[in-house]
Amino acid sequence: MARSAIINVMVQAAMKAGRSLARDFGEVQNLQVSLKGPGDYVSQADRKAEDIIFAELSKARPGYGFLMEERGAVEGEDSQHRWIVDPLDGTTNFLHGIPVFSISIALERQGQIVAAVVYNPAMDELYTSERGGGTFLNDRRLRVSGRTKLVDAVIGCGVPHLGRGHHGNFLLELRNVMGEVAGVRRLGSAALDLAYVAAGRMDGFWETALSPWDVAAGILLVREAGGFVSDGKGGQDMLEGGSIVAGNELIHKALLKTLKKPVTPR
Repeated sequence: MARSAIINVMVQAAMKAGRSLARDFGEVQNLQVSLKGPGDYVSQADRKAEDIIFAELSKARPGYGFLMEERGAVEGEDSQHRWIVDPLDGTTNFLHGIPVFSISIALERQGQIVAAVVYNPAMDELYTSERGGGTFLNDRRLRVSGRTKLVDAVIGCGVPHLGRGHHGNFLLELRNVMGEVAGVRRLGSAALDLAYVAAGRMDGFWETALSPWDVAAGILLVREAGGFVSDGKGGQDMLEGGSIVAGNELIHKALLKTLKKPVTPR
C-alpha cells in the first residue's frame, strides 16, 4: 500500500516510539511509576515515548504545533497545523502487563482532523487513515460493521474509574445499553476502541470524560471506514466536549437513542 508523505512521517514516529514501549513492556515490573492522580499512572515509558514522537514530528514538520498528554499545548509557527498526540493510551493496561495499549497521533489542519495513526506495538497492529483516502489496518482496507440492530451488536465503552467521570450517570447508561445489545466490552484504550469500530470488530462505542488526544485519531479512522461519530448529544464537539459515540449509521443512531433513554425500574 502506497502511503502519503505525511502518513509516512506519522508512521515512522509511531513505530519508533512503539519499539521503545515494547521494550519497556517486557520489563513492566521494573518500571518506575509516579503517581499522577487517583487511579491515573504515568510511567517513564510514557514520557520516553512522547519525547520520541515530539522529536520525530518536530524534525519532519518544524513549524507545526502540538497538543500532547504530558507536554500540553505547544505553539508552532504554522498556526494552520497541529499534532494531537497520546504517546501511551491505555497506561493502566500497560503497567499491569495487559497487551492492549496504543500510540495515537492525529494531524489537525485548520480545525479538521486530516490524518491519523493508531499503533498497538504489543500486537503489531498499525491503523492509518487520511481524509478521503480510507482506513487501513497494516495494508488491509477497513470497513465498519454491517450489523443494523443493537440486539446483534457488541458495543465498546469506557468505564469511569477512581477520580474520573460521573459513576452514577455511567451506570444509568450501561443499564440502558446492556438491555439492548449482544455484549458490552471495555478495552481500556479509547484510541483502540475506535480503531476496533473502524475494523468492524466492535459495532459501536461510547465514552465520556475524554481528552482530545484520546479520540482525535480514532474519529478519522471510523469516518474513513464508513462510520459515524458524534458527541453524546449528537453534535460534533468531541474534542472539547469530552464525550463520543461511534458506529455505522444505524448503530450510531440507535446507540445515541438508547443512551438518552430514562431508566425504568425492572
